[in-house]
Amino acid sequence: MNGPSTSARPRKDPVPCSECGSTSRVGGGLCLTCLLHQGLDADTCNDEVLKDELAGIDVRDAGWRLGNYQILEEIGRGGMGVIYRARQRHSRRIVALKRILTYHADSQETLVRFRREAEAAARLDHPNILPIYEVGENEDGLPSFSMKFAVGGSLVDAGPALRNDPRRIASLMAKVARAVQYAHEQGILHRDLKPGNILLDGHGEPMVSDFGLAKWLDTTSNLTQTLTIFGTPGYIAPEQANGPAAKLTPAADIYSLGAILFSLLTGRPPFLGEHALAVVKQASEKPAPKLRSLAPAFDRDLETVCTKCLEHESNARYRSAGDLAEDLERWLAGRHIIARPVSAPARVWRWSRRNPLVAGMAALLLILGTAVGALIWNGQFAKPAESGIAVLPFESLSPDKENALFANGVYDGISTKLAKLADLKVISHNSVAKYRGVGDTKEIGRALNVAYVLKGSVRRDAGKLHLNVQLIDTRNASRVWAKEYDQALASVFVTQSEIAQKVADRLGAKTSSTEKAAIQEPPTTDLVAYDLYLRAKDLINGASFSTRAKEDLLQAAQLLDQAVGRDPSFSDAYGQLAAAHDRTYFLGFDHTDARLKLAETAVESVRRLHPDSGETHLTLAQHLYWAYQNYDRAREELAAARRTLPNESRIPLMAGYIDRRQGQWEKALEELKKALELDPRNFVIRQQISLTCQALRRYKETAAILDDLLTTAPKDVPTKVQRAWVDLQWRADPKPLHATIETVLAQDPNAVPGIVIQWLELALSERDPAAAEHALAAMPTGGCRDENIAFPNGWCQGLVARLRGDEPAARAAFTSARKELSQIVRDQPDYAAALCALGVVDAALGNKEDAIREGERAVQLMPATKSAIDGAMLIQYLAVIYAWSGEKDRAIEQLAAAANLPGSHITYGHLRLSPLWDPLRGDPRFDKIVASVTPH
Repeated sequence: MNGPSTSARPRKDPVPCSECGSTSRVGGGLCLTCLLHQGLDADTCNDEVLKDELAGIDVRDAGWRLGNYQILEEIGRGGMGVIYRARQRHSRRIVALKRILTYHADSQETLVRFRREAEAAARLDHPNILPIYEVGENEDGLPSFSMKFAVGGSLVDAGPALRNDPRRIASLMAKVARAVQYAHEQGILHRDLKPGNILLDGHGEPMVSDFGLAKWLDTTSNLTQTLTIFGTPGYIAPEQANGPAAKLTPAADIYSLGAILFSLLTGRPPFLGEHALAVVKQASEKPAPKLRSLAPAFDRDLETVCTKCLEHESNARYRSAGDLAEDLERWLAGRHIIARPVSAPARVWRWSRRNPLVAGMAALLLILGTAVGALIWNGQFAKPAESGIAVLPFESLSPDKENALFANGVYDGISTKLAKLADLKVISHNSVAKYRGVGDTKEIGRALNVAYVLKGSVRRDAGKLHLNVQLIDTRNASRVWAKEYDQALASVFVTQSEIAQKVADRLGAKTSSTEKAAIQEPPTTDLVAYDLYLRAKDLINGASFSTRAKEDLLQAAQLLDQAVGRDPSFSDAYGQLAAAHDRTYFLGFDHTDARLKLAETAVESVRRLHPDSGETHLTLAQHLYWAYQNYDRAREELAAARRTLPNESRIPLMAGYIDRRQGQWEKALEELKKALELDPRNFVIRQQISLTCQALRRYKETAAILDDLLTTAPKDVPTKVQRAWVDLQWRADPKPLHATIETVLAQDPNAVPGIVIQWLELALSERDPAAAEHALAAMPTGGCRDENIAFPNGWCQGLVARLRGDEPAARAAFTSARKELSQIVRDQPDYAAALCALGVVDAALGNKEDAIREGERAVQLMPATKSAIDGAMLIQYLAVIYAWSGEKDRAIEQLAAAANLPGSHITYGHLRLSPLWDPLRGDPRFDKIVASVTPH
């Protein structure tokens, strides 16, 4: 320690005051603290002011010092050290001073632990982590350190008063979780989180303290040696007591946070026992008790948060302390939490993993019992039913578009009901669309590999419904069943249910009571609401490939708002409403908290109406994917949806999307192919398979898939352009794309806005200013996009102006783009895509420091570990920012990293031709990267 030091001499401990516990005395033995409380008025009589007053008084213990600190009183003592309330002599600041106990001076293990606490806490600078002021040694060589004095005590002291205030508890624990997340990001595990280590300042703000058991996540650190001390029973994770410290992860601290939350809400930790070993044994062998079993007044969401933290298996807990904080904050804001209760099958699976012998025997008995039962019941082993069916689009017998939409709705409703039957293979809607009006049912059966098709025609006229349906056996083109309906329009939903049940019966499909109930349930009872829903769904389905995507999604949301306004129990409409808001948010058309709140409100309505349905789980999975990029939780919801939606191709399709985002590209292809099995002619799924192959630089497979798509849809302009685009990226050959775009311009000019970004990229690659100007003229508002990064049109205008050598026009366009992006970033400072785009534009304007700061911040917000697609794209653009800012070494480093990530879409053609990389041309290191992605 610096400054003069005096050894702490032995003295007789004063008797604490019977009223307040203080040991401070004045003449006559009067308690100084009580005197001050009486003297201060009501506005100033609080602990903070009182401590300040006491700090200004020079207590007559001036000889009792430790280094630069005057000891005022002992305030705590543990197995390793003693803590005093002390005053720093020069600043007169009141601090807490922690000193190792003398009898531990010869224990190397304890000295390491004590110094580790000081070192760990000193590295952390967070408002909710107790700050360390000074670290040093006394004159006797024993280590000590000073820290902020927490006048509010700990959560042990505050717990009883908090028990009836769950909102205050949730608010405190959210802040604690944020602090723990910060420590984890700095590479430090706490390992001894408990109520006594969460202190409160004079304003009631929490501060994490006591990093005596902290462990560096960096395994190369010399502080990762395992100590015999493992934490506090009742608050440590099962793996912390059972395994070596070197294998602990942040999940151990998350368990402790959950135990603290549980303790504050119930007044006791999750597990109790006569001694420490009994507590540890219970935590290792039993699931934690449910919160509501001890405190029924609390809602299920709080119980779910606690349960998620206290899961026995570490990988089943929250992925991070930040995720826990987010859920607590969402609960406080009245929004639904992301964590979901663990299903019964999942609980059984986890139990079986912990009890493999018992589970194995039970499974064997179940299998034998089932087999014997089946033999007894049937007299033979069951034969697979030939029950594959395709519901063909129903023909509209009226020329107006409204009736056509209604006919689609009738067909869609029947197909959806049949798809819920596990015993029936039902081909999805998208695969059958091309067979509208096709008469050769044998050919349809062969193409779709189904034994039956259901055909129909619909006419709606003056409140009447005219409907004809036929079930055809495709193997011999014979009619199995047919019926004509001529009834009131209001009975359409009953009719849909009747047809679905008749078809299931004719095909011999087994239907459970749950499936029968699902078939019978109408989507709504309001025909106007149903019409609004059908119009909105049509807009949403086309939005992904439309240049009017933003307008279509917003219009769909308006229509759906009207639909649910008419029928607040219309669950399917709420599901589509959530999808409209989620897509609007994800695509960057309105990436605001307000839009997110609208999506959440719609999702919550779906959950309220049908909490356990497959459609609800699928809606929530899509919401978690599009709105939060929370892929693990989305995957959990998909697993739940699969159980009741066996024929739903969107489930493996979404699983494939998640796999790509998590960098599991081969697994993504497997899931996409599963989706294709359910929906074999689905154009979108095949497109997604081609894009995945292209990201993996499997250009031959990509070209073959696109060629096959063009045999199905030879006039589809985006697919023709994409096929030519493959040659540009694969071989750096612009000629096929040039020829394709020339053909589109001549034959189908109305399709040009949908391919304008490829046209502009081609013109820039060919250094053709005239063609680039023509592309700009055809570009719609919002058309300047690169994958998931939306640039203002001013960015594209600036590139073209710079290509033609007009620097003033280029700067004006870039400045306009910067103004637009700056407003987005001001409103949404954590929107990584907008921040990245702003960085690129700043680099183009020569704002080097701003550009680099923005690009680096974008990568921090959305790393490739969080999204293998978005994160990789951001790394690529960070390389562009460095290159345009003159930082070649850093540009090469980032480009090399991006080239190894499929999600970046770094290709041979892109590096060879794009002007974005012109600042790096001629550098041998750049040439080496180009060579590394050259096709062989």
